[in-house]
Amino acid sequence: MELLTIGAFAKASRLSPKALRLYDELGLLTPARVDPDTGYRRYAPEQLEQARLVAWLRRLGMPLARIRRVCALEPGEAAGEIRAYWARVEADTAARRDLAAFLVDHLNGKDPTMSRTTAPLALRYAALSDTGRVRASNQDTAYAGSRLLAVADGYGAGGAPASAAAVDALRSLESETVPAGDLLNALEDALGRAEQAVHGVASPGDDGADADAGTTLTAMLWTGSQLALVHIGDSRVHLLRDGELFQITHDHTVVQSLIDEGRLTPEEAASHPQRSLLLRALGRGADSTPDLRLHDARAGDRYLLCSDGLHTVVPAGDVHRVLADTPEPEAAVRELVGLANASGGPDNVSCVVADVVAQA
Repeated sequence: MELLTIGAFAKASRLSPKALRLYDELGLLTPARVDPDTGYRRYAPEQLEQARLVAWLRRLGMPLARIRRVCALEPGEAAGEIRAYWARVEADTAARRDLAAFLVDHLNGKDPTMSRTTAPLALRYAALSDTGRVRASNQDTAYAGSRLLAVADGYGAGGAPASAAAVDALRSLESETVPAGDLLNALEDALGRAEQAVHGVASPGDDGADADAGTTLTAMLWTGSQLALVHIGDSRVHLLRDGELFQITHDHTVVQSLIDEGRLTPEEAASHPQRSLLLRALGRGADSTPDLRLHDARAGDRYLLCSDGLHTVVPAGDVHRVLADTPEPEAAVRELVGLANASGGPDNVSCVVADVVAQA
């Protein structure tokens, strides 16, 4: 079959000649023939399908390196890779949407540090951390105060001091006055202090037991009408509102990424051997990119922050029942920890329960 000139191929594929030359240099779309004297490129008609795929993927915004991987796969695997890419785009877009909403409110003069309700709101809270039935020591840290709620789950030989150091680094937020426009920046700065504190658990160049110290960190800062969230790792935040229970954090784990990509079902993930392998954490060599967002609070809301020692062994239905049926936060955290231990208590378990209430 007659080969197409680069101009004809560009028109048929809706790719410019300049793009085709670039894709040839990158090994993404190699011409069927290159004239040895003139360097003029010619393409086979059967290459049009791949060229159109490249054009479509570029319209999605997919990076060229990833497009090259997609084009080398069988159709079914390529579809899975595109699905995984788009799941990541949607997650990033959701995070930017939350930030955009915050900025719109701020620039319109709405102060997140001031109550948006007619009645002032406050928090009623309790925290509990337990070693569990199997572990020799507790590497979790749970904290609840009038403004700050936090759970950290340490790992490695230095996990206990790492989780404690991370939460300690945030406790200054309890007493700081943070301007509305600086709220997310203040959280990022506090996370930076927490990361440095975790690194400080092991001395530079330390090859001893604490060298692999690290921790997850999930915390919420009360502003009077909103809770500002910083989240990294696989501890979780749940919101009970109007009888419905919502998970408002996204696990930063290998298994969750496989679920997002459609390669695992949630049921398969529950027994996956790598279900605890983290993609993000605070620790040397770890990706410490946080999720940061704001949540409007309502009187009657109940928040649960918990380490994976709870959510990996206690069914969501039981968590929902306890949160819905146990009025006092102190009783709720005791019952939740008790359920985890009754299920074998294979890990440390930490819970913080906070109710949003109207001030008397």
